[in-house]
Amino acid sequence: MARLTFVGGIHPYDGKDMSKAKRIREYIPVGDMVYPLSQHIGAPAESVVQKGDRVLAGQLIAKAGGFVSAPIYSTCSGTVKAIEPRRVVSGEEKMSIVIENDGLFEEVAFPEVPDYDSLTKEDKIKMIADAGIIGMGGAGFPTAVKLQPKEPDKIEYIIINCAECEPYLTSDYRKMMEEPEKLIGGLKVSLSLFDNARGILAVEDNKPDCIEKLKKLTRDETRITVKALKTKYPQGSERHLIYATTGRAINSKMLPADAGCIVNNVDTVISIYNAVVEGRPLMYRIVTVTGDAINEPCNFKVRIGTNYSELIDAAGGFKKTPEKIVSGGPMMGFAMFDLNVPITKASSALLCLSKDEVSALAPSACINCGRCVEACPGRVVPKLLAECAERHDEEAFVKLNGLECCECGSCSYVCPAKRQLTQSIKSMRKVALSHKKK
Repeated sequence: MARLTFVGGIHPYDGKDMSKAKRIREYIPVGDMVYPLSQHIGAPAESVVQKGDRVLAGQLIAKAGGFVSAPIYSTCSGTVKAIEPRRVVSGEEKMSIVIENDGLFEEVAFPEVPDYDSLTKEDKIKMIADAGIIGMGGAGFPTAVKLQPKEPDKIEYIIINCAECEPYLTSDYRKMMEEPEKLIGGLKVSLSLFDNARGILAVEDNKPDCIEKLKKLTRDETRITVKALKTKYPQGSERHLIYATTGRAINSKMLPADAGCIVNNVDTVISIYNAVVEGRPLMYRIVTVTGDAINEPCNFKVRIGTNYSELIDAAGGFKKTPEKIVSGGPMMGFAMFDLNVPITKASSALLCLSKDEVSALAPSACINCGRCVEACPGRVVPKLLAECAERHDEEAFVKLNGLECCECGSCSYVCPAKRQLTQSIKSMRKVALSHKKK
């Protein structure tokens, strides 16, 4: 039986009160829109437009580059200004379509949606694939591929990650509060693809209002259950969410489907509803702009391709000069050195902090306290893995189960010596995984 939690984990300051009560408001971009062709795991999308072309909002501008890929749609009307490398949030440069936004936001005429009851499973999968939906909780895996496991009859659970365990983020919370019917509708679409599956809405128990609302809306749904999970980071991690809700364990060599599960994020499931029921492609994402350096922390409905810097102005600008700006949450997000990068399908938050606490603390020698082991949800020994990484000893790293690390940052958070354990382990994992793929 599931325990509604997992072994290990931490309880960091969550910072959600800054933006939790702020209703989602739509932001209308004013500058050029930039669409990296690689916004997902898998092959980059392939441009179907050329420099000088006039495009409309909702128009396909890049088709999927393979089975594990996803198409991209323009979110504004305007002229294709360039197809060139542009910097993205990770600091890399990726080939991108740049559209000069004319500010009119003229849309294509979206095709009429067929009657839902007349759609086959194949029809629904195609609509999800054509809409360009990916995992919007961070991983970015094309959703249509995830919904086509090798043995669909063995899928027993469709788990919706409503935990939102990352500190400061409140976009999923606002979606659950403002569009719960679409969330449940998207889950029903997913369940219709698997004859033997049940749906689980997995919500941390620090969101009692969400739990109450979702339970009320699903009280007559025989295939859907709302589960109140214990609040703990990283409860939203795929492996730990599966264990907490079903009691089933998976490791780095397994997919959730191997345990009879499929896990999707709140925004992903609502996008499934928009695609299948309303016939609209993925064009928007909800972004939390927050932190003690921001004047008006809030949640924006943002058109994909919008420049990050515009959101700072929309949130009232800085009330203090930030020492650190992070794309995403403080535990697993990317520190940014330039705000001139686009919002992509995988963007979730812009966190602006007046103090960079990490850089202010000098790491010292390990005191062998064992706190990193106690906190690790992957049940590995971060101290030893970090030492292997520092020695570039890949063989020992793999033998010590380094690939089981989920890079959640719990070990670095609790380390009294302030050692950068996660960063070292993450670097070595990249090397080991690349060699494994070869």
